[in-house]
Amino acid sequence: MGSVTQVQQVLDNRAEVVVDLDAIAANTAALRERVGRPLMAVVKADGYGHGLVPAARATLAGGADALGVTVLEEALALRAAGVTAPLLSWQHGPGEDYAAALAADVELSVNAEWALTEVVAAARATGRTARVQLFADTGLSREGATPEAWPRLVAAAARAQADGELVVTGLWSHLAYADAPTHPTIGRQVQVFEEAVALARRAGLTDARRHLANSAATIALPETWYDQVRPGVALYGLDPLGGDPAQYGLRPAMTVQARVALTKRVPAGTGVSYGHTYSPAAETTLALVPVGYADGVPRAAGNRAPVLAAGAQRTIAGRVCMDQFVLDVGEDPIAPGDAVVLWGPGAEGEPTAQQWADALDTIHYELVTRVGGRFTRRYVGTAGVR
Repeated sequence: MGSVTQVQQVLDNRAEVVVDLDAIAANTAALRERVGRPLMAVVKADGYGHGLVPAARATLAGGADALGVTVLEEALALRAAGVTAPLLSWQHGPGEDYAAALAADVELSVNAEWALTEVVAAARATGRTARVQLFADTGLSREGATPEAWPRLVAAAARAQADGELVVTGLWSHLAYADAPTHPTIGRQVQVFEEAVALARRAGLTDARRHLANSAATIALPETWYDQVRPGVALYGLDPLGGDPAQYGLRPAMTVQARVALTKRVPAGTGVSYGHTYSPAAETTLALVPVGYADGVPRAAGNRAPVLAAGAQRTIAGRVCMDQFVLDVGEDPIAPGDAVVLWGPGAEGEPTAQQWADALDTIHYELVTRVGGRFTRRYVGTAGVR
């Protein structure tokens, strides 16, 4: 059999995602020390695939000052789990249950006047003062109020604050090109953000915290740090600039692995998997790995993505199927039950999520957030564990 790493030795299930909570805490601490100011840990999308509640607790153990999520359901799940840290939720449509959010002390991002009207209505109905952050579209053309709509939104928020219906706690935006630190859009977005903040300050919103920096900006753009930074993927040990996270004191927290389900010897020229897009040049051993695109392994990984099996990195042979893929291990010994590592920190010879991203012409964000299906999740480390 091939060499067995420490991570592989504890693989008890068919397939699992192993999450190192201590790595998440250490990454948070490293980023917090880097910027020397408050840090909002973004734990949206089920903690970037690492688990919403455990990831949140690990970031708080590492020194995070607040948490950020996308939708109210994520925020309320954190509160239901007993997480009491300051918490911002930012993507809402018409008719959201803002009353529940106010009851749970969740801060709400507001993009438009109609949304502010709904939040104010919830504040009046519940008798609670809403805590609101105003989002300015500074050039991403995604969420946020445009420069044309911003003055009206700010004026409406200032009136509601004067009436005691809400408190504006934040002014924020999001960068389009932070992963390209010299891109000219960055300077333009900073300028638009400064103008938006100045207008809000003149309207009396003088206590609102400013934040603009995502993971890439937290690493590379000190001029965007303002009163608080807002990293996401870097907390999980992945470099948002596409390089080696170790250069920033970060280590990946996720390892994705499975067990071989079947092996067989086949002659040269045997067609492998759907469409026979791969055939071995000589007699060889094939190993079947029982995970596929239903579990978040991209179909495009066929004949492209690397895995660690039988002591070496090997490229997936043929197409990834719904429930399985195949490896060609040549003459190397392998048996059912042996471990196969798709990606991990890279310290024991396994590929990294960045290697997969490079092979598939995508980003590691997509890979770690989509893995799931029949993978079980297991936690190691003690950060944030009660």
